[in-house]
Amino acid sequence: MLLGAAGATGVAVANPEQLAPFVGESAAQRSGSDNIGVGGVGGVGGPAQSREPELLPTTTEAPPSTETTTGTTTTTETTTTTTETTTTTAEPSPEPTTTTPADVPQAQQVVALVNEARDLAGCKPLKVDERVVEAAQGHSADMAQRDYFSHTTPEGVDFAQRMRAAGYPSPGGENIAMGQRSAEQVMRAWMNSDGHRRNILNCGFTTIGVGLDTRGWYWTQNFGW
Repeated sequence: MLLGAAGATGVAVANPEQLAPFVGESAAQRSGSDNIGVGGVGGVGGPAQSREPELLPTTTEAPPSTETTTGTTTTTETTTTTTETTTTTAEPSPEPTTTTPADVPQAQQVVALVNEARDLAGCKPLKVDERVVEAAQGHSADMAQRDYFSHTTPEGVDFAQRMRAAGYPSPGGENIAMGQRSAEQVMRAWMNSDGHRRNILNCGFTTIGVGLDTRGWYWTQNFGW
């Protein structure tokens, strides 16, 4: 276990003009850094199985993102009264979500650990953007469901395309990991890898979204400008 933690991690880098995905290297790795592997476990919908890990950091040179505002929706409760009885309409039940199995507290803990590391490095904290979360969670769920580990889907869709499809205009980077069973383990693995650490400590990034699917423990960090 080269990283001192079970699992596999990945960080991705893309060209800003073509945003063509690649697997297994970062911008730094292109100039001579080696890929690093750690032992991992995986599997979809059942007991975890042994898998060979990979490291894949990704960063784009996209322009800074614009500030995001989030609207709120309220429901109104209506009461109808007669001389003898009072009838109250029930509030509408929330719409079902499309999120696949995830551990929200673990994902939130990763965000907290990222911002602690950024504070020590003199960077501003990242803000959680729900569009970035959607892209990250969707990729973790897709990797778990279809049993692959890559920044690029089998159809060739990369992280920047996923973030834009979720409505986020300025994709920045992505870290992925597989097999680590806690926020502390996956952050230790990422921080011990140059490419992943550069994404986490990139002071130009402003937003973050973390996805986790516990079917094989697939983690995704997405960063935005």
